[in-house]
Amino acid sequence: MSATEIQSPRSAAAKVGSDRIAPQYRRNGASRGNFEMIAWLFMRLSGVVLVVLIFGHLTVNLLVGEGIKAIDFGFVAGKWADPFWQAWDLAMLWLAMLHGTNGVRTIINDYAEKDATRRGLKIVLYAATTVIILLGTLVIFTFDPCPVVNGVQLPGGFCPAP
Repeated sequence: MSATEIQSPRSAAAKVGSDRIAPQYRRNGASRGNFEMIAWLFMRLSGVVLVVLIFGHLTVNLLVGEGIKAIDFGFVAGKWADPFWQAWDLAMLWLAMLHGTNGVRTIINDYAEKDATRRGLKIVLYAATTVIILLGTLVIFTFDPCPVVNGVQLPGGFCPAP
C-alpha cells in the first residue's frame, strides 16, 4: 500500500476474516451516552438566545434614554425593581456562565493530556462557575437600592423619604 492510499477501517484490506473489523480500529469502553450531543446542542441554542439577551441589554442600557451617561447605581436600582429585568439579567447570567463553562470544559478535554490534570481543572472550573452563579443570583434577588443600616437610611438621593 502506498502513502497516498488511505483505507477506511471497513475496507477489504483492513478486515480480519469475513465481517470483523481489524483490532486496531475497535472502540474502547462503553458509550458516553448523549451528553456530548446535548452539550453541543446547548452551545448552539444558548448562543442564539445569548445574542438576543445581550443585544437587548446593550440597547436598553446604551441607546435608549440618555445612553451611557444615565448608567449609575440609580439606573440599576430602577431596572432591578422590575421583575422582568431581574429575570432578563438572571437568564443572561446563567446562560453566559453555563455556555462559557461548557466551552472551557471542551477545551480542557481537548488539551489536558493527563486524567488527573483534566479532573483538577474541571473541579476548579465547576467550583468557580457555581460560586459566580450563586453570588450573581443572590445579588439580583436581594439587591436593595435603599438600605437602612442601624435605623438610618443610607444617602442616595433617589430613595423616597422614610
